[in-house]
Formats: sequence, C-alpha cells, structure tokens
Amino acid sequence: MNLSVNLGRLRLKNPIITASGTFGYGREYSEFLDLNKLGAIVTKGISLNPMKGNPAPRICETPCGMLNAIGLQNVGLKLFIEEHLPFLKRFQTKIIVNILGNSIEEYAELAEKLDSVGVDAIELNVSCPNVKRGGIAFGTKPKLLEELIITVRRKTHLPIITKLSPETGDIKRFARIAEDSGSDVISLINTITGMSIDINTRRPRLANITGGLSGPAIKPIAVRMVWECYNTVHIPIIGMGGIMTAEDALEFILAGATAIAVGTGNFVNPRATMDVLDGIKSYLSGKEIKDINELIGSVRCKKVDRL
Repeated sequence: MNLSVNLGRLRLKNPIITASGTFGYGREYSEFLDLNKLGAIVTKGISLNPMKGNPAPRICETPCGMLNAIGLQNVGLKLFIEEHLPFLKRFQTKIIVNILGNSIEEYAELAEKLDSVGVDAIELNVSCPNVKRGGIAFGTKPKLLEELIITVRRKTHLPIITKLSPETGDIKRFARIAEDSGSDVISLINTITGMSIDINTRRPRLANITGGLSGPAIKPIAVRMVWECYNTVHIPIIGMGGIMTAEDALEFILAGATAIAVGTGNFVNPRATMDVLDGIKSYLSGKEIKDINELIGSVRCKKVDRL
C-alpha cells in the first residue's frame, strides 16, 4: 500500500508527524521508537536566543487532556544547530523546525538562518505575542499574519507551514490569509486557552494561571476546523488536536488533513506515533485501500462549496 503523502513540495514517507513541543528535539524519544519510521519530526519551538520558560508548576492534568504553560522554553537557534540538528540528520525522516519570535524581524532572521542548514521545512508558531504591537498574537490579527508570512517567504526557500490558532474567531479566514500570503501548508489546531483551580488551596494549578488545553477534549473542535479549512483553501493541511489512536488520526484525514500530528499522546504513550501508524496500515488493509491519499477529505456529508 502507498502511505506517502505530499505537503506541497515536501514529500513524506507516511503522514505521521510529531507535534511541536511534545517530542523534544527527537533524541528524547529515540530510545522508544525508530525515528526513521516517522513521516516527519517537528522540533520544539526555536527562538533566536535561549528561553527559560515560565515558573513551575507548568503542566497539570485535566479531564481528557492537559494544560501546559511551559512558556516556550528552548535552547535557542545556535545551540539547536550545533547540538541537536546533527542528531536529527542521522535519520531518513524529514525535519521541520517550529520557529517563534516577538517581532517579524526575529521570525525573518530565524527563517534566513535555517534556510541553508539542512532542514526540510519551517513551521511558524503564530500564537506568540508581538511586543511591538502591544503583545497582540501574530495569528489573531489578519494584517499582522499576512505581513509575517510575506516577510518570512522572502527570506527562505524552505516550505512554510503556518500553525493556526483556534482562537481567531474565524479560522477559515486566517487559513485563506495564510494561503494567499505564501504559506505552503497550514497546521491546526494549536491549543485552546484554559484554566484549572485547586479547590483546597483556592489557587490556580498553573503558576502562569492559564495555559494551553490539549488532548482528546479538543479533538471534535479540531476535526471540525480541519474540515472547514479543507473546504476553504487548496493548500495541504496537517491536522492535530487530541490524536491518541489510529481512529482519531483517520477522522482528521477523512475531514481533509493530508498528514496528522501526534502531541499529547506522546506523553501518555511514548510509542503513540507507531501505534497510530500500525493502526492506519491495518485499516487500509482491512478496507482494501491501496493508497492513503484516497481517504483525504472523503468524509461522506453534504458537499460544501469552497469559499
């Protein structure tokens, strides 16, 4: 059977990707699975300079999910290129670097420096605050998102993946902006802001008070948004949000995702990506489907005209 998929110019051996921030820099999971079997590895978000992140506690479990407020802790671009990238290059798996910044200039510099170091694509984390615009997240203001993608597009020849936030109000509009501005792929959804309180101490369970909700609790929202975007844009979609099993992944693919990313599932089961891959193979075999691409967007429901 054919499991390979195309994310624009980026060809993957299979549609299984790791979600940024849940798989470290790859090395952390290499003792649990063969990284060669993944379609792509998406790194932790990388900034120009190292970031310490938020104070602890930074993670708490919630019903059917978890809240995190890690605060984008990472080693910075220089150390990533010197210490972590050589390890990833040992594997026959695509390398996608998630990048973040507090200004358009920072994103542009990151993209330019990554252009020639041997990675396969970059993913824009547009949920970061723009310090020059009063802390407004890049992914929540149409003009700001457009300016960011256009600027990054001028600085790199690499495929650009734009990771969309579910808190934009109208994710279809932002998907269209990403496509029109030069993004090759969109990925969705990022986490949803939430809060949890300890009723005994009467204090928030996170030091940051609020955090990003992920896990199975958000899956129905994510599937709906992937389906909406599939019927809006013509660029490929990476679907994510609560994928724990092959059945979860297949829902996203049927809704229109070309590839899927496993995130919180990696914390529950370090081999979740492999279990998802094996389950997809079994499904295709059982249904006598020879090419996974036949499933993309094939959900049987009332036809929706692309906007």
